[in-house]
Amino acid sequence: MSHPIIKDLNNRYTVKQYDSAKRISAEDMQVIKEAIRLSASSINSQPWKFIVIESDQAKQRFHDTFENNFQFNQHHAKEASHIVLFASNPRFTKEQYKKVVDVEVSSGHLPAEMYEKMLNGGYTFAEANTDETGFNGHWTKAQTYIALGNTLHVLARLGIGSTPMEGVDGEMIGKIFKEELNGYVCQFALAMGYHSETEDYNYGLPKARLAAFDVITTL
Repeated sequence: MSHPIIKDLNNRYTVKQYDSAKRISAEDMQVIKEAIRLSASSINSQPWKFIVIESDQAKQRFHDTFENNFQFNQHHAKEASHIVLFASNPRFTKEQYKKVVDVEVSSGHLPAEMYEKMLNGGYTFAEANTDETGFNGHWTKAQTYIALGNTLHVLARLGIGSTPMEGVDGEMIGKIFKEELNGYVCQFALAMGYHSETEDYNYGLPKARLAAFDVITTL
C-alpha cells in the first residue's frame, strides 16, 4: 500500500542505538511538543504531564534513574537526542477537570450554558474508574498512552527515530524528578533522535505484525 500514512508506519521502528552526534532541530522539537499537547484523551481530560529532557544535566539525571533496574535502556539516556517522560496524574479530581472545562468555554469550543453539563457529565467517566481512595491512575495512564501513540506517528512523519520504553524505573524517576513531576507518576518514557548508521541492528528489518485477518473483524 502506497498511502503516506502506511509508509510512515512501515518506516517506524524501535531504535536500538542512537547516533549521539545528531540532534533534533529546534524547529522539529516545537512541532513535536505541540503535537504531544494536541493529543486526544477521554473527556478531553488531559491528565498528564510531559517532561522533555534535552540538556546534558537532565540526561545525567535520567541516566541515574537506571541505577537499580533496566540498565539495557540506560545508554539511551545520553545517546538519544531527546527523551520525553510521559507522566500521568494518579488522582485526577473533578476540580482538576474543571480547569479543562474552563478552557473548553474560553476557547469557544463549548457554549457557556453547557458548562455544568460538561463538568458533571464528563467527569462521570473518571469517577467510574476511581476507587474509594481517589485513585484512578490506571485510567489516567491509559490516557497518556494515547499521547505516546500520537507522538510515535508524528516522529515517523518527521523522519525521526524513537524508542518507547516501559523499561524505566518509575520509583527512581519519581525521586530524581520529584520537583518536576509534582505528584504525577512516570511509568514509561520515549527516547528520540537518529539511529546509528553502523550499530543499530534493528534498522531496516521487515515489519513483523500479525495478519489483518488475525486482528481485524469487519461486520
